[in-house]
Amino acid sequence: MSKADNTSRDTSHNTADDAAHEGFTPEERAAMKEHAQELKKASRRRSRAEKEAEAAADVVAKIAEMPEADRVLAERVHAIVTANAPTLAPKLWYGMPAYALDGKVVCFFQGASKFKTRYATLGFSDVAALDEGAMWPAAYALTEVNAEVEARIAELVRRAVS
Repeated sequence: MSKADNTSRDTSHNTADDAAHEGFTPEERAAMKEHAQELKKASRRRSRAEKEAEAAADVVAKIAEMPEADRVLAERVHAIVTANAPTLAPKLWYGMPAYALDGKVVCFFQGASKFKTRYATLGFSDVAALDEGAMWPAAYALTEVNAEVEARIAELVRRAVS
């Protein structure tokens, strides 16, 4: 085969499935757009107290918009986090309820509907003080918040900010 033949190979072997896996999903693109809007909103000139109050109201509003299964979990997580780690400031992060310390996200709730996953997630960033040896979980699947789960979330968020 000549060099010319090699450069003009037929690339029609790509399938629609290959194209679907390239780039970001529509859900991921939507989350990035939400994050850009969050950053723009946060950059407006206002007092810190006004920004924090608005951010907390935005989190409550976002939770209220969620489908019922996610909303029930998010409401419980929000109540547990705010009660057990009052130093964390609620804010939106990629369109998800998140809780930050000094502007850095410590933990967040991701509803199952956000990225069409099987379960909701409570995640922790590298800012969270949850280190346990050489390996530890940074995200937890949530399917319900019972008394045991509530106690575990409370313990995790208290440790995360300690």
